[in-house]
Amino acid sequence: MNISELLARNARKFPNKEGFITLNGRYSYREVDEKVNQLANALQDQGISRGDKVILFSPNTIEFVYSYFAVQRIGAIIVPINAKLSTEEIRYILEHSEAIAFIGDELVWPQVTPLVEKYPILWITTGSPSHPNVEILNDFFERGSKKPVVSTAKEDDLSTMLYTSGSTGKPKGVLLSQRNILSVAIMMCIETEMNEDSRILHMMPLSHSAPLHLFFVAGTYVGATHVLAPTFTPSLLLELVASEKITHFFGAPVAYLLAAKQPEIEKVDLSSMKRWVYGGAPLSPTEVQLIQEKFKTNALMCVYGLTEAGPNGTYLSPKDHAIKAGSIGKRAALNCEIRIVNEEGNDIQPGEVGEIILYGEGNMAGYYKDEEKTKETMKNGWLYTGDMATYDEDGYIWIVDRKKDMIISGGVNIYPKEIEDTLKTHPDIEDVAVVGVPHPDWGETVKAYIVTSKKIENLEEMCKQFLEGKLANFKIPKLYEQIDELPRNTTGKILKYQLRKKEYAK
Repeated sequence: MNISELLARNARKFPNKEGFITLNGRYSYREVDEKVNQLANALQDQGISRGDKVILFSPNTIEFVYSYFAVQRIGAIIVPINAKLSTEEIRYILEHSEAIAFIGDELVWPQVTPLVEKYPILWITTGSPSHPNVEILNDFFERGSKKPVVSTAKEDDLSTMLYTSGSTGKPKGVLLSQRNILSVAIMMCIETEMNEDSRILHMMPLSHSAPLHLFFVAGTYVGATHVLAPTFTPSLLLELVASEKITHFFGAPVAYLLAAKQPEIEKVDLSSMKRWVYGGAPLSPTEVQLIQEKFKTNALMCVYGLTEAGPNGTYLSPKDHAIKAGSIGKRAALNCEIRIVNEEGNDIQPGEVGEIILYGEGNMAGYYKDEEKTKETMKNGWLYTGDMATYDEDGYIWIVDRKKDMIISGGVNIYPKEIEDTLKTHPDIEDVAVVGVPHPDWGETVKAYIVTSKKIENLEEMCKQFLEGKLANFKIPKLYEQIDELPRNTTGKILKYQLRKKEYAK
């Protein structure tokens, strides 16, 4: 079995079923499979073959679907990248991946235009060509044969390369095999009870591992119906769930919080939903209560995992949200094992802090062109996540912080996330990032970067007074700086390495 064959199988089993719905059209599984064959044949005619890398730069459109399956159908490696990337970020991935073809949507083509002249690869756009070297995707469909292309990919063959978000530096290319992806797709089908009657809404970028593998590939595995939107707005989320009778949705916590504030949520019918899934960050008990009340649901599910794991990891079930909101669950999901270990590699005890490590068929083949980092991350089949966590007496796991973000001051471990979460409860603080900065005696000391909507005259005094009694004295930052906004990447993750780099350069 391989990913391309999932689509071909559905075209045979459910030929007339609506497999893909966009804001502009509705497409059966057979129609999409025929288009994929045409594109696959045309790409082969252009010399694209097994093992070649093809970048896919597109929001969630039907052209994304065609391109994703067609590239894999001929044994090439698909490299989906975030449609919000800048020209410089695209250039880095283009050079690092050694891609020989690039398929980009006209909506985001302006970011690509400056690169076309410099790189002699196959450039394809869904819109009008901006340069003689650029070809039109529709031309490929017209000249491509409708003859079925049968994928010969084996489960151990490489399928996809996804770039990490680069929150700690340059993005790394994560290589994933057919087996890696099918393993996590099957997991999600079973853990969320997906089947051929499911209707899955895709609003988060399909260039990311969770939307792509846990929901897009998983839904295709069981022959579900996919509803695709090129962008997210809270109103559109509510509208599509109600009008298309959506059963499964994955979104970042902020998507739920924004939708919960929409006046129309009181009027729309969201009762079709079987799983409201979120990931990337936990929701607090207060936030969970708000969402459950506004969405009129007890179907919230939190998933935890890494791109390097497929992603696989753990989940917090709907019923556990009532007592353990903020936790990532108490067991590994299907096809995965989890441990939390100390520096010596021994399992921790309840209340202690250690690093989460994962084992399973979803674990990556490795980082592209980075054997040293692969060996550092993968040890005896276990993936070292860099996420520091603890578990309580009931066995539920709680993320403490990223290992690389941990501050060591005077030999004591300090976890910034705890400080950040506390500071964010101050009514005048909109955003905050806590990092370690050099100190001649203590090695590092704690500094907080604060974002507020108004100028605070005595920021240090305000923050210290607020934190007193809420945190131990050694955790309270000694230094404070008010800034307009925190540096973030395209997925919204704070780029703490930029803040640390700034401090160590002083």
